[in-house]
Amino acid sequence: MRYNYRRRITRAVKVGEVSIGGFNPVRLQSMTNTPSLDAAATARQALLISKAGGELVRVTTQGVREAETLAKVRRILDSEGCRVPLVADVHFNPKAAMTAAVTAQKVRINPGNFADQPRVVEGEEMTLDQYRQQLQQVEERLVPLLELCRQNGTALRLGVNHGSLSHRVMMRYGDTPEGMTESVMEYLHIARKHNFHDIVISVKASNPVVMIATVRMLVERMDAEGMDYPLHLGVTEAGGGEDGRIKSAVGIGTLLAEGLGDTIRVSLSEAPENEIPVARLLRDYIVSREGHDPILISDERLAGVAREMADPLPGQQRVSVPQVAYLDFNPEGMKAVNASSDPLLLTDDSPIALFSTHINPVGEMASYIDRLRLTGRRNPVVLHFTYQGRNAEEVGVLAGADAGALLMDGYGAGLWIDADGVDRDKLTSISLAILQAARLRFSKTEYIACPGCGRTLFNLEDTLRRVQEATHGLPGLKIAVMGCIVNGPGEMADADYGYVGAGPGRITLYRGKTPVEKNIPQEEAVEHLLRLLEADGLMKGKK
Repeated sequence: MRYNYRRRITRAVKVGEVSIGGFNPVRLQSMTNTPSLDAAATARQALLISKAGGELVRVTTQGVREAETLAKVRRILDSEGCRVPLVADVHFNPKAAMTAAVTAQKVRINPGNFADQPRVVEGEEMTLDQYRQQLQQVEERLVPLLELCRQNGTALRLGVNHGSLSHRVMMRYGDTPEGMTESVMEYLHIARKHNFHDIVISVKASNPVVMIATVRMLVERMDAEGMDYPLHLGVTEAGGGEDGRIKSAVGIGTLLAEGLGDTIRVSLSEAPENEIPVARLLRDYIVSREGHDPILISDERLAGVAREMADPLPGQQRVSVPQVAYLDFNPEGMKAVNASSDPLLLTDDSPIALFSTHINPVGEMASYIDRLRLTGRRNPVVLHFTYQGRNAEEVGVLAGADAGALLMDGYGAGLWIDADGVDRDKLTSISLAILQAARLRFSKTEYIACPGCGRTLFNLEDTLRRVQEATHGLPGLKIAVMGCIVNGPGEMADADYGYVGAGPGRITLYRGKTPVEKNIPQEEAVEHLLRLLEADGLMKGKK
């Protein structure tokens, strides 16, 4: 845990008239969900995103025609005086990427599916020669795109997703942070070999724990190799409403607090322009710590208290990770302790409610807990955060960033949130959502839901709401609601069940990664999902 906030210095990459990285602000972005061939509708939505404060707009680009349409979108935006850069989002289609390198200001490709590699025989080990041969094929596909981007002043984003790693990487590393990191590094090595450096990187997962671990690992690898490419942060398929905002805040906020991240997107299954105010709140809250009064750094650096060894609160048994406590009151006998104080002043091992008035509460509280452990004391520590003048949505985002950053690294045995003007039930809901996002305590059904894009084959926001209404109250169960067949099956790999668009008005249901019912009319699909859950004996425990 880095106690004092300081942004990681990266190279500046120009995307149209916007620069990412370097000493530029952390940029905000979103993605359209209109049909990409409808230039007028896409331009209208891009304008809404820009007016909300979005500084880059990504557009799904399935093929060459969609890539060509970006030129029309650009002309419409220019005629409205809007210079927001357009980012082409390309999967599986190098030809579309080549066209977009001319019509867009940045091209996003996914190293997991950009160069379509032949699959080796199932169960057969890949030899080193096979691995090298496939890397050579990747280079042959990638270099022409790099050259075209260079000629047109177009930036490139290498966007790796947890659920869509290449077969080559999966066989060697699995769907792990190591695999995601290697997927990026393969492409960076090729780009550096050919002296192309206008690159932004993202490594995303729907699980904030995986996303955070991967970004940290990637930064360590890049630093070791002298690479300083800017980072785009996001929790993919975060969902909507309170849970989607908090899950994004935990993932993005934890990394921003460490000084990582040059551009961010809060992916919500809502109107794209709704993402921008949440991203702005998160960014402004954390970057305001720049240049703060220094926080004491202990002589020894601890990695945080091991979660499985966290001390229980009075009257409880020793707790495991999923049972981390939340509090809605101050239990008798719990001391309020300012994180700026000296842990040596404690006289016993009774529980403490730790608070901070520092502009960087995460750093100060982590420093206190590390210093406390160095004294040999085992006081259970409840993290106590108070927010003044904030509404419930803002409290969820800010507390998600603050508490999430500490809980993710094993700091704290409990969470206690106060906020004037926010009722206790809502604060309890926020606390439980944070603990679930941090994978510490599961209290309700979890939903993995894409934000929607031009490939989406049904009304995603309404469908997610109906699925949630029908299946809430099943703690520990993960249900994915994915807009299309292109990325849905891969990106929902972490889910127990999946509801995936298979064609206009048609749905495929998955149990894990296996399709179990196909081509269901959309209006009947939620009922079919419920029957599947009932057949698997899961609806008996519904709360």
